[in-house]
Amino acid sequence: MKRLLDLQDERILAELAANAKISHAELGSKVNLSRNAVRQRIERMERDGAIQGYTIRIGEGRKPSPPISAIIFVYRHDRMRGDDVVKGVKAIPEVTMCEVMSGEFDLMVRIEAAHPERVHQVWNLIATMPGVENTVTTFVLSKLN
Repeated sequence: MKRLLDLQDERILAELAANAKISHAELGSKVNLSRNAVRQRIERMERDGAIQGYTIRIGEGRKPSPPISAIIFVYRHDRMRGDDVVKGVKAIPEVTMCEVMSGEFDLMVRIEAAHPERVHQVWNLIATMPGVENTVTTFVLSKLN
């Protein structure tokens, strides 16, 4: 049975995305888990398909693809009387900005992810948080400087 990823799983994935060769012990110290707990979580995520393989980054002047930027507007049930959603959103590694808004939506969350599937995963994390009533997601087509 596949489990949803929790915050610790998300943190592990973010660290592995930054350095797939990181040791379990070093990864554990970064996410405040034991080496064995990290190993078990990684094995479970591999079995469940959250981790589908490891890869390398090719250097020598090759430019990496720019991240995909998206904005998620969040509407809360209680119109932002608590900060539980804000804390949860700010803990997601791909979140680059989280602002409380006036008007129809309560939060504007900007994310940068390596691929569209990760944008969907982040959206799902936010949309299923207790207290979130609705979301609207939009992708950034281009940045004007």
